[in-house]
Amino acid sequence: MLLGILVVLCFIPTADVTENKILVDQSPLLTVAHKNATLVCNYTYNGTGKEFRASLHKGTDRAVEVCFILWNTTKISSNSNKEFNCEGIHDKDKVIFNLWNMSVNQTDIYFCKIEAMYPPPYVYNEKSNGTVIHVKETPMQIQEPQSAVPLWTMVAVTGILAFYSMLITAAFVNYWQKSKKNLYHQSDYMNMTPRHPPYQKNKGYPSYAPTRDYTAYRSWQP
Repeated sequence: MLLGILVVLCFIPTADVTENKILVDQSPLLTVAHKNATLVCNYTYNGTGKEFRASLHKGTDRAVEVCFILWNTTKISSNSNKEFNCEGIHDKDKVIFNLWNMSVNQTDIYFCKIEAMYPPPYVYNEKSNGTVIHVKETPMQIQEPQSAVPLWTMVAVTGILAFYSMLITAAFVNYWQKSKKNLYHQSDYMNMTPRHPPYQKNKGYPSYAPTRDYTAYRSWQP
């Protein structure tokens, strides 16, 4: 009887004790200074899955799915939460999540989840330690108001105005000098002694006043 039991056990195939597992490794901290972040999720998988899904989750309870990516041997597709700018890329044994235009209020802990979807059995990684993404506040940059007129235009206009100012000044100086010279030549002595008409020496004219010659004003007649 005992011999028969041993013979039966010899024909029972040994079960495959190898367990399918997915292990994920993430950096503990990622500091974002310019609103863009790149989170790398390294993973190992010892199964025979051919279709996978990787997703990025926000918060300690992983309640918010930021974005995900699906891939198999022939096709890759991805999608993102409307509140985030995120894109997933699969590269051999890692998934890269690129995030951009992040805000300060998106500072939180993020977890990578890798799932072997097909063929069965369905497997996903245990919860990892996650990555704290710290988004720093971008300092406000005060921009100096730019002049609406280009610098070279202002320089050209200033040069033209200076040139015309010099011309006007030179013309004024020249005119002043000529006027001064003319006034000098016209300052000769003029005899302003009053003259009286003939035969009227005793009607208010001084005795020294010469007689006015009215014949000089008569029109010439032939």
